[in-house]
Amino acid sequence: MSALDSLADKARAKSEQLAGQGGIKGKLADVLADDADFLPKLKPELIKKRAKGEAQTDRPADPPKAPSGPQLGKAPKPKNPSSGGGPSPFLVLGIALAAGVALAKWLDWRGHAHPRW
Repeated sequence: MSALDSLADKARAKSEQLAGQGGIKGKLADVLADDADFLPKLKPELIKKRAKGEAQTDRPADPPKAPSGPQLGKAPKPKNPSSGGGPSPFLVLGIALAAGVALAKWLDWRGHAHPRW
């Protein structure tokens, strides 16, 4: 039994002890149970061999290469106004400015028709 196995057993025992309690202790029990399942998967002997260069690293000899062309065909054009679709933002601002000036002049003209004094 390695040190990681004993540590995993301790974490599993503590998580079972805290499992019935609520609040933070209950949440901690879930985390400890996950850790107890993960620790035996580490395999410290294999880690030591890999560090020394004795074990295979499971890496392929040639790295995967990128495809030479598109795989799914043409991508659809984005419907972003700045990419050429829709009216020019300057045109929209100009129309809004003209409409605002016209509305202000109309309100001012109507205000003279009914003076408050």
